[in-house]
Amino acid sequence: MPAPLLDREFLERLERLTLHWQKSFPGLVGGHNASRFAGAGQEFLDHRNFHHGDDLRAVNWRAYLRLEKLFMKMFQVEPRVPVRLLLDSSSSMLTHGGAKFDYARRLAGALSYVGLVRLDSVEIHAFHNRLGQRICSSGGRSRFPAVMDGLSAIEPGGRTDCVAVVREFIGGYSQRGLVIIISDFLDDNGCERALQYLADYGHELMLLQLWAEEDRVPPWTGELDLRDVETGADLKLNADESSRERYTRAFDEYCAALQALAVRSGGRYAGVPVSQPLENLIFGELIKVRGIA
Repeated sequence: MPAPLLDREFLERLERLTLHWQKSFPGLVGGHNASRFAGAGQEFLDHRNFHHGDDLRAVNWRAYLRLEKLFMKMFQVEPRVPVRLLLDSSSSMLTHGGAKFDYARRLAGALSYVGLVRLDSVEIHAFHNRLGQRICSSGGRSRFPAVMDGLSAIEPGGRTDCVAVVREFIGGYSQRGLVIIISDFLDDNGCERALQYLADYGHELMLLQLWAEEDRVPPWTGELDLRDVETGADLKLNADESSRERYTRAFDEYCAALQALAVRSGGRYAGVPVSQPLENLIFGELIKVRGIA
């Protein structure tokens, strides 16, 4: 019997955490992130003048006794915003012994558990050149085993096409919310345009970029025959120390561009080498960038 993706001791440490977003979204009342929208809630926000037809139960009668004017009490909404998690299941996530995909599933499971404990509505979509398996859950930690079963059942493979995936996602979901993307973001056509499209549509992005050390610093030199794991395209090249350094610089520049896009649109970014323990990411980098609190 395979070992569980996440053990009970680690899940217990996640209980005190909360998924954090910075924008105000309309949604069902019952969440934990305060919104700037006024409505039903428990935390007082402001007063406004009374208008004909307003609910008298919201009148501040103490103010009326002092000022002989009717004022309505407004409260801060705490909406239950949908948390949608896009999990890269393309063939590039299987390189290096599948370390990236295993790490991605564990990270998706951990973030889902944090959301479920706080009664968030969590949806996980696998993707490559289209949206794949959908895992939906809400209602608390008791629903978490079904999430883990769904993650374990995902069959990775296929070619990445971020533009096609984002178009399908936006076409299927009109309500704005927090979108967490766990991916290596290795797409021949680049991911920036697709991610900007998501941000412009009104979603808040949390980009979690995974890489194996070989993705960033190729260990090979000499004459190489390379094959793209997603497209099958062959490439012959002669790699020396200078070309390896140029490649690493280009990789770091791409990561910096993804980070700049996320921050510019009011989102968050974390670059994650999969050699880093998941605990260090959750309780270190993600708290630092305010992905969780």
